[in-house]
Amino acid sequence: MPEFSQGMEEIIRTYSVKLLLAFVLLVVGLWLIKFINKIITRSLESRFDKTLIKFLTSLSKTLLMVMLLISIASTIGIQVTSFVAVLGALSFAIGLALQGSLANFAGGVLLLIFKPFVAEDYVEMAGHSGTVKEIQLLYTIMATKDNKKVFIPNGSISNDSIINYSAMDKRRIDLTFGVGYESSIKEVKEIINNLVDQHDLILKKPEPIIRLGEHAGSSLNFHVKIWVKTTDYWSVFYDLQEQVKIAFDEADINIPFPQLDVHFAESLQDINI
Repeated sequence: MPEFSQGMEEIIRTYSVKLLLAFVLLVVGLWLIKFINKIITRSLESRFDKTLIKFLTSLSKTLLMVMLLISIASTIGIQVTSFVAVLGALSFAIGLALQGSLANFAGGVLLLIFKPFVAEDYVEMAGHSGTVKEIQLLYTIMATKDNKKVFIPNGSISNDSIINYSAMDKRRIDLTFGVGYESSIKEVKEIINNLVDQHDLILKKPEPIIRLGEHAGSSLNFHVKIWVKTTDYWSVFYDLQEQVKIAFDEADINIPFPQLDVHFAESLQDINI
């Protein structure tokens, strides 16, 4: 019995110290995790999206907690080698099962880090065009011109070209106006130039370009290149389309349309075979 009592005392003494160390490690570890997450949040706030910051802090907290639990288990005397091996195998199996989702997740992280577009930008990507409403970790939500909601996987976006129409503060409008060959080049240019000068939303710099650009099959095509603020693009586009037509009508300038002249032979002898 004395030997048994001594053995129990030794076990209690040994595990008491280990449990005390494990408790101290737990308290200090939780404080460190909280402190590290604050540092991560502050360092990322000015550079990255809130969604990405929330994900990164959550991920770092989870990884640090796993490391802390493994350290505590090792301190107590629990063998963690097999546990780590099982955890690794489980992670590998989950990765294989969620390949598509992981690709979308990785694409979402890239989009949030590099920011090729932000919410409310008008973009063209992955075969769709519309206004970006929300960027999530797996999907980007877009509203099309006719107000359809489209969920686009981030994996396909990150591997495709992206056209962002809202990224720049100025955009150029390229228009083409066709007139008949009998029209005066000087008069046509003056009419268009006056309309451009009078429009308040058209920028003076860069200077507008109004030139005869093409001798087409049935018309002289004038190329008009003007710069506007991105937000005014469609207003100016539709204004000029209407104003040029009205001005041409008032000046009796013909706007031709494709025509085909067909001549019929009076007899079979007139047909050269």
